[in-house]
Amino acid sequence: MSVRIVFIGAGRMATAIVQGLLKNRFYRPEEIACTCGNDSSGPKLAERTGIHFYPEISTAVREAKTVVLACKPQQFSEIGDPIINAARGKLLISILAGTTLANLKVKFYDARNIVRTMPNTPGQIGAGVTAYAPHSPLSDEDQKTVEEILRSLGNFHAVRENELDAVTALSGSGPAYIFEFAAALREAGVHCGLSQELSTALTVDTLLGAAKLLANSKETPEDLRNAVTSPGGTTAAALKVLEENHFRTLIQKTLEAAKKRSEELSQA
Repeated sequence: MSVRIVFIGAGRMATAIVQGLLKNRFYRPEEIACTCGNDSSGPKLAERTGIHFYPEISTAVREAKTVVLACKPQQFSEIGDPIINAARGKLLISILAGTTLANLKVKFYDARNIVRTMPNTPGQIGAGVTAYAPHSPLSDEDQKTVEEILRSLGNFHAVRENELDAVTALSGSGPAYIFEFAAALREAGVHCGLSQELSTALTVDTLLGAAKLLANSKETPEDLRNAVTSPGGTTAAALKVLEENHFRTLIQKTLEAAKKRSEELSQA
């Protein structure tokens, strides 16, 4: 066996990481192993990618240098002594929402280091963004490992752990806000007389184009907004409605609600 990295959990995010690691040639299939709960996600991931699947993965964990905790948060308490003992001296990377470094350390008390991360769902296509916070300063080798794993999902940023609830509210939950806005924009287009098909296509292309323009511009969102807005024009009329209905305040309250819930889950 030549396993270097083990995934406890084989769901969508674990699948995205594995596919990214293989695509970027950071690891070979035979160097990666996974396990899963009472479902078929592990065998399916192994069949699709060529990595190992083990119903009982302790031996692979013992050999590996890195363990990625990618199970469902409610399954965390079910991780037993065989895996915990096998993880001694390993680098543990967690993608579990709402599970603090302190709680991870209680269970994996002999891990070499622990890194808590907050990825988001566009990571499934390599277009995500992940924030991460280590329990203690990372060695150069472990820093390289963390960056390889997170790069497989997209961009990444080092943060303090006390910033992760706000990160969760913004980028973790953020795709849902964008999808809801897209749905609202599509419905509004239909209401204004467009077909469902055309309104959907225009919505998707508008969001993609605006995001790419913002990503490739040195100007602020406000600058780009102003460039679209002619005095007394159609965009100005539309933006006036957003302002009158306190759009920015609504977004602020949206993030505050998500952050508060993230804090509650972390303390549970």
